[in-house]
Amino acid sequence: MAGGVVDRPIERDLVIRARDGDLDAFSTLTSSRAGRLFAVARLILRHHELAEDAVQETLIRAWQDLRGLRDPDRFDAWLHRLLVRACYRTAERDRRHAAIELDVDRHIPAAAGDPQAWIAVHDQLERGFRRLSAEQRAVIVLHHYLGLTLADAADILGIPLGTMQSRLSRATQVMRAALEADERTPATVGGALR
Repeated sequence: MAGGVVDRPIERDLVIRARDGDLDAFSTLTSSRAGRLFAVARLILRHHELAEDAVQETLIRAWQDLRGLRDPDRFDAWLHRLLVRACYRTAERDRRHAAIELDVDRHIPAAAGDPQAWIAVHDQLERGFRRLSAEQRAVIVLHHYLGLTLADAADILGIPLGTMQSRLSRATQVMRAALEADERTPATVGGALR
């Protein structure tokens, strides 16, 4: 906890310096966040190259608009808001949903037990996640992947808390229905063939 207290003034100072036009300070701030930004964009867009485009657009926009950031302590929330909006724009520009690549983690955790079972579950989740819109994936990623509270995720998305709750509920329902349909399909097909 003490490390967070020490780091906060340094972070704030970097944001202020970057806001005042210090490119080195901006680079320091964003380089430590680039991997996380990419992971979030990848989860929302489900496509490696599109995620790279969204992160690049986010960083360019952040540099251009940083002077407008009033509260340096809100830098991370502001940056994630820019990223989510860039993901939405990227998804709108490029509707290549058919070309989405399957991203199977090459580092299967040792605790996963049966690697084939882990890959099957991962593949099923991937198929379910693909059926969600970019907006639905965004609420799930912000809340479940980043671990943000509903209020913080709503703030990043620029929506009321109630809207965030209903979007998350709807996204969860769509994901659940997609997974249940995916589970029923092989049994039905197998039963019909006999």
